[in-house]
Amino acid sequence: MENNKSKVLIVDDEPNNLHLLSQILHNQYQLSFATSGIKALDIAQQLKPDIILLDIMMPGMDGYETCRQLKAAPATAKVPVIFVSTMMEVDDEQQGFEAGGVDYITKPISAPIVQARVKTHLALYNQNRMLEEMVQQRTKQLQDAFKTIKNASLDTIHRLSRAAEFKDEETYAHIVRMSHYSAAITRKMGMPEEFVESILYASPMHDVGKIGIPDRILLKPDRLDSDEWEIMKQHTINGGKILSGSEKGFIKMAETIALTHHEKWDGSGYPKGLKGEEIPQVGRIVAIADVFDALTTKRPYKDPYPLDMSLSLIKKARGAHFDPAVVDAFLEIQDEILAIKKRYEDEDCRISDIYSIKSMIFPIT
Repeated sequence: MENNKSKVLIVDDEPNNLHLLSQILHNQYQLSFATSGIKALDIAQQLKPDIILLDIMMPGMDGYETCRQLKAAPATAKVPVIFVSTMMEVDDEQQGFEAGGVDYITKPISAPIVQARVKTHLALYNQNRMLEEMVQQRTKQLQDAFKTIKNASLDTIHRLSRAAEFKDEETYAHIVRMSHYSAAITRKMGMPEEFVESILYASPMHDVGKIGIPDRILLKPDRLDSDEWEIMKQHTINGGKILSGSEKGFIKMAETIALTHHEKWDGSGYPKGLKGEEIPQVGRIVAIADVFDALTTKRPYKDPYPLDMSLSLIKKARGAHFDPAVVDAFLEIQDEILAIKKRYEDEDCRISDIYSIKSMIFPIT
């Protein structure tokens, strides 16, 4: 039964005081003793007491400093400290409370007062611990539930994005790969984790506007003529309209991405011919993620480009198609990008990627 008792650490440099407090408390509690502040700190770290009775006037480190150090250590910061001292001035009590004490008992001590104060503060301490455990448990439950909801939401976004592009043979793997590429680049560029998560959710919707492009254009295996190309470019406008008007942050981001992921750093992109930092950063990031995946995966008209060739094309387009800072971040995390590619490898392809590649490598004249 001894182990079920609350643990009390008594700190006093006078043996008589230790003996007296021991006589008062030994029947109800598991007692430990220290004769100096230094010893008290060491014992408290090992024992992790439930409450500490602390003398103030001790040689070397006094009780105030001992209490301050106890409160500064994570293991003992929340342990209640009751000062026991002959110092009875108001300023002495105030200094004790400022150091972190919860109560102040003056000597000569009264057994009923000591027992009542220890019992009261232990009850409060145990109640606070129970409340903290409940809060931690509820917080974990909420975090788990939120994680489940987020995972379900991301899965829904992926499936809806795939459905929107189903008729042009878009693969689920492409959507997942390019969204993870985008998130990895964003993180490397030092964006807050909330922003990284938003682009992970938003980027799969980059081509949702293709649902409004006629099959005769979307599925055409040959190069588009100039009129067909103008219609094809409308998928960015379509996507912006589909995603407009939402109050959700990542949907707003998806709208921006849909509108701007085909803009180019040198101003030669579409639909608005934005240049440089006129292009929203999320559009600049998704642009390189989308093109890299198109280059490195099998398409109806080509085998995957070798990695060296794909990286060479990305580097060549630095400052032309792509934001130089985004290219640099992409190249710095090349190993992570390749790990994502391997994790979500897929032999399928989408015909629509022909056009994004050709517009970079073989511009329509």
